[in-house]
Amino acid sequence: MSKTSIYGLTYKQLTEWLVERGEKRFRADQVWNWLYKKRISNFSEMRNVNKDTIELLEENFVLHTLGEEIRQESKDGTIKFLFKLSDGNLIETVLMRFPYGLSVCVTTQVGCNIGCTFCASGLLPKSRDLTSGEIVEQIMNVQKHLDTKGEGDRVSHIVVMGIGEPLDNYKNLMDFLYVVNDDAGLNIGARHITVSTSGLAHKMYEFADTDIQVNLALSLHAPNNELRSRIMKINKAFPIEKLMKAVDYYLEKKNRRITYEYIMLRDINDHKEEAIQLANLIKDHRHLAYVNLIPYNTVDEHSEYQRSESSSIQLFFETLKARGIHCGVRWENGADIDAACGQLRSKQIKKSKAM
Repeated sequence: MSKTSIYGLTYKQLTEWLVERGEKRFRADQVWNWLYKKRISNFSEMRNVNKDTIELLEENFVLHTLGEEIRQESKDGTIKFLFKLSDGNLIETVLMRFPYGLSVCVTTQVGCNIGCTFCASGLLPKSRDLTSGEIVEQIMNVQKHLDTKGEGDRVSHIVVMGIGEPLDNYKNLMDFLYVVNDDAGLNIGARHITVSTSGLAHKMYEFADTDIQVNLALSLHAPNNELRSRIMKINKAFPIEKLMKAVDYYLEKKNRRITYEYIMLRDINDHKEEAIQLANLIKDHRHLAYVNLIPYNTVDEHSEYQRSESSSIQLFFETLKARGIHCGVRWENGADIDAACGQLRSKQIKKSKAM
């Protein structure tokens, strides 16, 4: 019997699992506290849990399924981790420092099938989904790294924007969100968690019907179907008309702001014309819209794409602002390391193959 990560269980699932095996309900509280407050490295460290319960946990679960392969540290405080999974696959996780706190960007899939033509994450196709435990463990590993520094730092924000399409791994994503949001555990507020999607409209409806109040970011990157289909294959399955209907449903159900991610690609989607189209696309719900303009991180394998000129970014920004659209420019973290998502993983896999 292969053991799974105990971090994959929500509090409710852990409680039910223990009770089904004859344990008292309070054992779940004890175990949960040791996992997320004390952040143990071995089950044997749970001093107020009886030996039989510890043995039961050891027989069925593990605490470590991720091994740190590479750690890159930037001058701006960004840390990129390359983790090796138990099956040998590699994933990336990034810690970023902001004035408002420490944010971790997590990966949800090994590779990506969405097929965005500018993206380093999609250089290698999806081989599998991550389990909920593997996603939670990314946060735990980063938090334990912070714990070793002894400075009292804690992960305060999470962005689900790493390798893969989160809504394509829906159940494991939701279990992850319930684990990290639990106020008896890591207690990361729902409003401090953002899930990004490339536009799986049918899953956006499902996500809108959940009871968790996390933020949603939509990777739009183009304001019309012709351009978006050219740079994002997903648009052929879910064109902008379908996407905006899903947005309307989400806003009606949640009444929460959506962030529109827009990567600035030189001479492709960065003209004033596209800015006007984008403003018109979201004008009817601009009070619940924020556009995040993202200067492109160049990738060797996608040499046809370059970062927009600063003047083009500024004009795009001003065009949106003049039309009442809330927006900002997000400059990248970790510019002196492998800044683009998926870049470090891709380089390491190529190096391994060459060797």
